[in-house]
Parts: sequence; structure tokens; C-alpha cells
Amino acid sequence: MQHYRSIDAVSLKKSWLTIGVFDGVHRGHREIIRRLIAGAQTDGAPAVVLTFDPHPAVVLGGADVKCLTTADERAGLLADLGVDAVVTHRFDRTVAGLSAAEFMTRLKAHLGLEHLLVGYDFALGKGREGNPARLAELGLEMGYLVEVVPAVSDESGVISSTEIRKLVAVGSVAEAARLLGHPYTLSGPVIHGDGRGRAIGIPTANIDYPREKVIPARGIYACWARLGEQVHAAMVNIGINPTFTPERQTASVEAHLLDLQDRDL
Repeated sequence: MQHYRSIDAVSLKKSWLTIGVFDGVHRGHREIIRRLIAGAQTDGAPAVVLTFDPHPAVVLGGADVKCLTTADERAGLLADLGVDAVVTHRFDRTVAGLSAAEFMTRLKAHLGLEHLLVGYDFALGKGREGNPARLAELGLEMGYLVEVVPAVSDESGVISSTEIRKLVAVGSVAEAARLLGHPYTLSGPVIHGDGRGRAIGIPTANIDYPREKVIPARGIYACWARLGEQVHAAMVNIGINPTFTPERQTASVEAHLLDLQDRDL
């Protein structure tokens, strides 16, 4: 799988494409990806996902949106599903100001776009003018087809990244995992902590997690810890340690690996 950092870095022909933030790559997203890959394989074409970083809401609304996945995490999840290429394009005011026609012209030139799959509520371009109907009109002019994928829902309603972020933030990680279709993850390098856990026989690995990620509510969680290709049962404490570090503003994430208590990570 190829991961490109700009539309301008890509040169493909006859691609099948879907566009969106795809934060979390949840079950609803996976239905779009499934259809994308199946159609592309039947057509002998590359299956391509175009996503954006940072989240458009950060640029357009100035919102402090905490994401379920970083750009690299999204690309990894999409690669696991079997797409051929992921394009993570930087979203800024210039991109936001492009008309739907201008943006689709770039995609046609660089991706050789032939088939576009979008969600039922999708829109792109200045003022969100590029809804599915407008994109279909442009497709007639530029030579690509548009397929609209309906929402995926269950007994709790339509599956959305916004609702999953809320679940993670309040600590409902099991329900979040059900909607995601995979466990929620935090990853980063292990950094030195204060060593208090080791002193009382419960050593922990302090994780320097990306600050743009949603952090579960304070508490202790059961988890699987991955070190390279090794997977270990662990418990994770998320909190600010008010007894020892009352000045801390951001939560610490500390993992205690149950079978590696004597190993220096």
C-alpha cells in the first residue's frame, strides 16, 4: 500500500476513489471501503482513499477536535482492509476555498478518476456545494461515475465518528470498540516517568501519546499492549496523579504489562 502526502504526488490511471476524513475507520467507513475494493478489483483498477489532515473542522471552525486516529493510524487501518493507496492531503484555507469543479479536476488529473464512492451526507468544495448530485453532474462532464453509499446503523442509530469520540471521552471504550469494529488504541514511544510504580512493585511504561488524540476518561483499563510484534496483557492507568503531580494539566497514560514486570522498556 502506498501512502501519499499530497494529491499532487500521485499519478494513477482508472482509479476507484472514496473521499472523507474516515476518523477511526469505523464500521460505517468499512462498508464504503468494502464496496470500493470489490468494485476496483472487478474493474482491475486501484482502490484509493483520499483523506485530510488536519480535520477540516479545525480549519473551518477553529474547533479543538480530538481525533480517534492520526493520519498514519488511519492509513494503517485502511491498508489492513486492502486498499491500494491512501492520499492524506493537507487541509487548509486554500483547499477549503476550491470549488467542487476545481477540486474534482485535480483528482481527475492526478488519479485518473473513473468511479467515486461517497457517503449519503458527503459534500466537498467551497460552501459544501459538491454534494452527491453536483458531483454526479461533474462526473458526466469529466468522465467518472458516482455511487452513493447509505448510512450504516444499528440499534443505537447511525454510526458516526462524532458519537464514538464522545464514548471514548467518557470511558465507554467497549461500546466505542463495538462501533469502531476494532479496539480503540493509543500509541507512542515509552518515556521515563517518576519510577514510583517500580518502587512499589508495579512498574509502568509511560506513553508519550499524540496530543491530537481523544484520551479516555480517567481510570484504569484492561488492554492489550503491543511491542513490535509481541502482544501482552496489561492494565493502563489514565490520570493526572493529583497526589504527586497536582500541577499536571494533561493526563498521563501508564501501562503495566502483566508478564514483563522486570523488563526495562
